[in-house]
Amino acid sequence: MIKVGIVGGTGYTGVELLRLLAIHPDAKVEVITSRSEAGLPVADMYPNLRGHYSDLAFSEPDVGRLAACDVVFFATPHGVAHALAAELLDAGTRVIDLSADFRLQDADEWARWYGQPHGAPELLSEAVYGLPEVARSKIKSARLIAVPGCYPTAVQLGLVPLLEAGWIEPRGIIADCKSGVSGAGRAAKVGSLFCETAESMKAYSVGTHRHHPEITQGLTAAAGQSVGITFVPHLTPMIRGIHATLYVRLNGNSLKRSDVEIQQLFEARYKGEPCVDVMPWQSCPETRSVRGANMCRLAIHRPEGGDLLVVLSVIDNLVKGASGQAIQNMNIMFGLDESAGLKFAGLMP
Repeated sequence: MIKVGIVGGTGYTGVELLRLLAIHPDAKVEVITSRSEAGLPVADMYPNLRGHYSDLAFSEPDVGRLAACDVVFFATPHGVAHALAAELLDAGTRVIDLSADFRLQDADEWARWYGQPHGAPELLSEAVYGLPEVARSKIKSARLIAVPGCYPTAVQLGLVPLLEAGWIEPRGIIADCKSGVSGAGRAAKVGSLFCETAESMKAYSVGTHRHHPEITQGLTAAAGQSVGITFVPHLTPMIRGIHATLYVRLNGNSLKRSDVEIQQLFEARYKGEPCVDVMPWQSCPETRSVRGANMCRLAIHRPEGGDLLVVLSVIDNLVKGASGQAIQNMNIMFGLDESAGLKFAGLMP
């Protein structure tokens, strides 16, 4: 049984880790930390977990207790994992970080986007960017995993097949993305209040969102050359979900590709992938079809048979976009069934 520690258990990604790990056949949560809620039983804060964690309570972060675990998840704001990751790694504990602390390979680039110096640049060279469909072989032997962000997961999975194949122009890509309000976190903020988000939709952080360099980094690696993308996120009045509408153009060598060939490219690329579903040509995947599930659903359109392709990609931002993908990484690291504890169908209606 894998002994699990969670740092930062009171936010949405923390409770989602608890929900998913509650029925994991090969893992048990031994430690969960929260400075503000130390001593409070987990089931008192989250009644949905009653009967699953009857003896587990939040505690102050203690490196000794955490180091006794086989793996520690960080479900924390950026900067926290910087301070503790090295000590845990030195103790032989593996680290899976859901924050942005180790996603960018360049410490100076990270500092530019996050407004503070990187706290552990010496660890960046060994941190593995944990998108299983791209980095599975590296994840197997990794000590430190950087779990991709929600928007980057949806965008990369939608574009990787085309970029790897070299079928599209690497410049002028547009990612028009929508997120549920839970993506803003559990902290009390005016912009996340019901009266502020219901019956409304808005773009935000246009050209300045911190996921932009992460998306660019991943797409550049897939393409093997520099990639230019315009990423525009939107806040939508739903709790969970990411919907990414991706616009790309076939390049000169691929304009004669048939619709069937394009569909087959995606089906072949994701054949056997337990957490990616390539839907029939010109389908319209819905966010509710992946709500609560560790699944990305994709569909491809080609308006009027021209050179423009539209790829639709949907995920649950808290599952495949965060905690579910973190557990998927854990399963790979420890040689388990990749979908262990993650075999949930989407919640409908």
